[in-house]
Amino acid sequence: MSAYGHQVERMNSTRSLSGGGSELRRSSFVLESGFYITSFAATIFVVALAATGLLLITLLVSLAMMLQSCQSSHAGIIQLQNINDEYNYCKLYSLHAKLNNLERHNFPSLCKDLAMKYIKEGQYARDLDSTKSVIEDYFNSVRPSDDGLDVVLIDIDGIFPPIPHSSNLFQSSINNCILEAKNLKRMLVLRLYMNLHAGGWSIILLSREHGTRQNVTINHLLSAGFRDWSSLMMSEEDEESTKGNECFARQRNVIQKKGFRIISIMSSQMDALTVADRGIRIFLLPDPIFDKFKQQRRA
Repeated sequence: MSAYGHQVERMNSTRSLSGGGSELRRSSFVLESGFYITSFAATIFVVALAATGLLLITLLVSLAMMLQSCQSSHAGIIQLQNINDEYNYCKLYSLHAKLNNLERHNFPSLCKDLAMKYIKEGQYARDLDSTKSVIEDYFNSVRPSDDGLDVVLIDIDGIFPPIPHSSNLFQSSINNCILEAKNLKRMLVLRLYMNLHAGGWSIILLSREHGTRQNVTINHLLSAGFRDWSSLMMSEEDEESTKGNECFARQRNVIQKKGFRIISIMSSQMDALTVADRGIRIFLLPDPIFDKFKQQRRA
């Protein structure tokens, strides 16, 4: 851009020469200031202004999107925190029910709603895998004795699917969750069983089922892939009204009187894990506790 001076000449009077005479012309000049810009420079200037405006708009849109993303993320964190709090609350409630053997305890409706999500969203499977890792870490550090008297007790109740008893659509959904949970639990117990068996451990299977169902139980075990267990112990006829912990206490006494050393017990129920011997390593298998309140929910 350059400055220029524009000169305007106005003729106010003239001097002319004629016949030996002359006429005088007098002039006045006015200087006006301004800027000069070429068309190319003007184009660049306009493009620069447009680019600056576009950048400002883009920046504003980006800031708005970042703010919205932060708000959504914050809301998601709060929602996830609420779900985790509810899950931990129900998990503690479940442990309380197990410790007090509350088979039909009136669980909070919140826990009933989370029970299906606990299975369907994969949290139960993750808890089973974590438990499997803990158990395997322990048995990687110990070895069975050469005399074959070291045994591991495994509670097999609750790993086989129940018989469907309702055609109601909602109840069928609950039954499907129960079936899925039992399948997951059975696969965990089977993997643990096979790893222990490969490690040379003697394994005794325990059940609260009456001895008259022994053949049925054996068929279930074989069809699920269990082989070569050392013994299968079930409740006797006079134990129908006996509490579970008393039944398992009798079974442990019989095992120990035969000279076996109980190294570990695995179960999802507290009655099988109530032992006075501190030398026995006990493992509580995760249980979705769905069976405990399915009747209440159906009502």
